[in-house]
Amino acid sequence: MAASPEEMASHKKSYTAVGIALGVLTCLTLALGYWHPFDMGVPGLDWTDITLGLVVACVKSSLVALIFMHLNHERGLIYKILVFTFCFFLSLMVLILFAGSDPIREAFDAVRTSLS
Repeated sequence: MAASPEEMASHKKSYTAVGIALGVLTCLTLALGYWHPFDMGVPGLDWTDITLGLVVACVKSSLVALIFMHLNHERGLIYKILVFTFCFFLSLMVLILFAGSDPIREAFDAVRTSLS
């Protein structure tokens, strides 16, 4: 917690700056989704639009975690836990992507098709 009025004023400035940045990034997210000049790639929703939206969401969540949740003043252990959590999340997403190309199901479907 802030002990002096000067520290409180600096915290208030950073909170205000992050609040303004979150508002601007939210407007950017809406513009990416609805305004045609910001439509990247082919018309309509495609992977570039989703990627840009996720990048903006990651920046917004990082701002909230670092400033409002005070993670920018934490020790190294919290960052190790966060990196482990992120790696675990990525590995689960890769497993989900690999589930779409299941060789056992493909072999079963091939045998079932040849029998009918």
